[in-house]
Amino acid sequence: MAATSAASAAGGPVADLVARARDGQARAVARLISLVEDGSPLLREVTAALSPYAGRAHVVGITGAPGVGKSTSTSALVAALRAEGRRVGVLAVDPSSPFSGGALLGDRVRMQEHALDPGVFIRSMASRGHLGGLASATPQAIRVLDAAGCDVVLVETVGVGQSEVEVAGAADTTLVLLAPGMGDGVQAAKAGILEIGDVFVVNKADREGVEATARELRHMISLGSGPRSGPADEPWSPPVLRTVAARGEGIDEVVDAVARHHAWLVRTGELDRRRSARAAGEVEAIAFGMLRERVGDLRGDTRLDALAARVLAGELDPYAAADQLVAGITVRS
Repeated sequence: MAATSAASAAGGPVADLVARARDGQARAVARLISLVEDGSPLLREVTAALSPYAGRAHVVGITGAPGVGKSTSTSALVAALRAEGRRVGVLAVDPSSPFSGGALLGDRVRMQEHALDPGVFIRSMASRGHLGGLASATPQAIRVLDAAGCDVVLVETVGVGQSEVEVAGAADTTLVLLAPGMGDGVQAAKAGILEIGDVFVVNKADREGVEATARELRHMISLGSGPRSGPADEPWSPPVLRTVAARGEGIDEVVDAVARHHAWLVRTGELDRRRSARAAGEVEAIAFGMLRERVGDLRGDTRLDALAARVLAGELDPYAAADQLVAGITVRS
């Protein structure tokens, strides 16, 4: 910690924030996530300061259709993980308000029992129109919680039904929640969730129809393994578990399944493969963002106007014009 303190003294406010976050100060963690969410000019500096400390936490994605009990299940999982003495971070991605653009904070309301626990950090993030069930800043926010010493980071998606498979790219382990009597088996097949799920949980198992839902899930899983099933010599067979999260029933079995999946990820090398793919996706997204900014800077520029005029005149097709534009951007960089 002495080295960290020295770095903060020499490195300015960002290094000081990172040092305090690593000391477990919730306000510093919250400030770093705010910088990430807001796309602060300090974002590059924040990422550079966090990177040496990231890569240790087990990132668990929690997804499912609205009404299956994601927030209740997340809260129950936090309680079970804390009982094991593990530090837990929660990123709960809420739908954006159409008026303020902010998160509706529903998960903060449901997780009040953990509010005073210093071993738990809960942050609601607004999706801000980003599709896929996550916020665009989610990968960087995960890095903050990871570097801050969380053993497990739970990422709960918006719950948008058929477009939340993006969580699989952000998580080491993806937990898919369903509930009986909601047509979830069909929805899971339509949404591609069968391909991303590492552990399936039928919540609200005290309701009628739980047997049929679990049976349907097992049948669909048995028909074929998805691309996340791992190496051919030791594939992962996703378990189908039952819980009543509101009463804490079956949660220990879910925690055990998540731990077994993590052990399998490490043993087979799948963890490194998934994290490498995640890093490549993040780099690609940042690069595309930078290119979009540069193209945006060209609006009104004579080069772009000249290319557009040549397209209208039939001298160039749009693809050839785009090639010239991209070449110009590359030379500029």
